[in-house]
Amino acid sequence: MADPVETAAYPAYPVGLRLSGRRVVVLGGGQVAQRRLPALIAAGADVTLISPSATPSVEAMAEAGEITWVKRRYEDGDMADAWYALVATSDGVANAAASAEAERTRTWCVRSDDADAATAWTPATGRSEGVTVAVLTGHDPRRSAAVRDAIVEGLRDGSLAAPPHRSRTPFVALVGGGPGDPDLITVRGRRLLAEADVVIADRLGPRDLLDELPPHVEVIDAAKIPYGRFMAQEAINNALIEHAKAGRSVVRLKGGDPFVFGRGMEEAQALAAEGIACTVVPGISSSISVPGAAGIPVTHRGVAHEFTVVSGHVAPDDPRSLVDWASLARLTGTLVILMGVDKIGKIAEALVAHGKAPETPLALVQEGTTATQRRVDATLATVAETVKAHEVRPPAVIVIGDVVAEGPDKLVK
Repeated sequence: MADPVETAAYPAYPVGLRLSGRRVVVLGGGQVAQRRLPALIAAGADVTLISPSATPSVEAMAEAGEITWVKRRYEDGDMADAWYALVATSDGVANAAASAEAERTRTWCVRSDDADAATAWTPATGRSEGVTVAVLTGHDPRRSAAVRDAIVEGLRDGSLAAPPHRSRTPFVALVGGGPGDPDLITVRGRRLLAEADVVIADRLGPRDLLDELPPHVEVIDAAKIPYGRFMAQEAINNALIEHAKAGRSVVRLKGGDPFVFGRGMEEAQALAAEGIACTVVPGISSSISVPGAAGIPVTHRGVAHEFTVVSGHVAPDDPRSLVDWASLARLTGTLVILMGVDKIGKIAEALVAHGKAPETPLALVQEGTTATQRRVDATLATVAETVKAHEVRPPAVIVIGDVVAEGPDKLVK
């Protein structure tokens, strides 16, 4: 066996192991194994776990058939035919014996208890869309993790420019941008924005993200401002199709979630009719995030066991309405109304007429999650006057129910 002092003088040689179908031995079923096993399973390794006990998560992997669990302590010969080994038991004598066997069988071996005695080290690893980042800094694992996190985050949000040199396949993505705060877009959504050639953006999308786009990106304003200028849905569909057929990478940036009153399915259907596939990236819906940002839980133990999200863009007495307001009035949970500021008076009247108590608490949260967020409280009986008195304007999320009265006095924004 090589002298650890002598080998420590040399840097580790970085290499990516292709373990698919190859035998890997893991000794110990504790927290270290629980952290390392998922990556080995994802690599397709034929994993044998040798340990008399295991954490519930590791046990679940064995029950699912992802690994083979031999319920005993290490025995000489366990390293036979192994390509790679992870030694992570609490028994130092067994760890040393297993490590020595690995040396004899020329099996690369990681030791969680003694890195200097190991023949391999586990790097801090992260992944982002086909790129694997593995960082080794010798005996400073926290620094390794910090460097890894910085690189992966930069790749994901586009701040670290690393364009592929091979030809990139154009894409179309319907991206939910969340309720307005640019930090609340998903990691995947932000990455796709960084890779886009064309962005078709809604008014309610996270506008601050548009400033981060490279100069060559074409931004198309698809704003649908109530009672003002708007881009017809057909024009939006045509723009998606036109740019996709031209071989460009297109992101349709929408507020909230594409499929929660976002007409995302109409756009997906229009693309499909032209033989164009698209990726849907879910977003954080304002129906739950905006109330939360204002200190209102849409469900709360002992108060509300359900919440219902309704579009309020059509009044209850409008023949186009598809909402059963009578049924909603009978529910005891939370009612969340989107796009209903100018119709809230009639909506409140309908709910009260169908049996909802006039004193039911209500909150309007305008421009939620943004720097200009404000909350205005009322009841079903007073909301029409309150909206006028406080000049509440869209976009605003309306929350109706006893949960409005819950929540701490102060929330960290």
